[in-house]
Amino acid sequence: MDFDQLIFILEKKLKEPLPGKEAHLLMAPQPIDLRRFEPKLPPHHRKSGVLLLFYPDSRNTFFPLIKRPDYPGVHGGQISLPGGKMEPEDLNVIQTALREAEEEIGIGRDEINILGKMTELYIPTSNFLVSPVVGYVTSVPEMTPEEKEVQRIISAQVSQVLDLGIRKRKNLDIHPSLKLDTPYFEIDGEMVWGATAMILSELTWLLSSE
Repeated sequence: MDFDQLIFILEKKLKEPLPGKEAHLLMAPQPIDLRRFEPKLPPHHRKSGVLLLFYPDSRNTFFPLIKRPDYPGVHGGQISLPGGKMEPEDLNVIQTALREAEEEIGIGRDEINILGKMTELYIPTSNFLVSPVVGYVTSVPEMTPEEKEVQRIISAQVSQVLDLGIRKRKNLDIHPSLKLDTPYFEIDGEMVWGATAMILSELTWLLSSE
């Protein structure tokens, strides 16, 4: 998708009511954990911000995804957007997303233009309320993975994410008593599922409804 066209569409769409749950459900693992959509969240939930950062390269538009290192946590080894938990010094989740992106992939927060936010998404397994922050830079950024937090950076092409052919399903054995019928995006040989896939589902909804 043309970069200028994408920015124009998102500037408009992010000011309008968002599809939220309707778009998230399209890429939600089955059986659906309805705690994601409860109107009242647990009182001690944690806030986090992730950054959906667009940039042009030739005639195409890209955004970075990161692969987490394998570690003994619920998100170890997964593909995600740059981001992390809100710290006391962050004034809001936009600052959280910018700070985390700077730490994880080396993009200076002052270089990024913010368009707005998409629908918050609650992750019951880690008790995080994730706010997807949308921004852009006007040239290909220099990105360097932070070795302790990022195994590799994936440059995902927007037009590829809009292609229904990369949407697939797989049964995941989460633990002996839980199997999930899991929709995912296959990007650069990786399985992009869970909250990240649900966020990208809302993005594709916004871009396809124009």
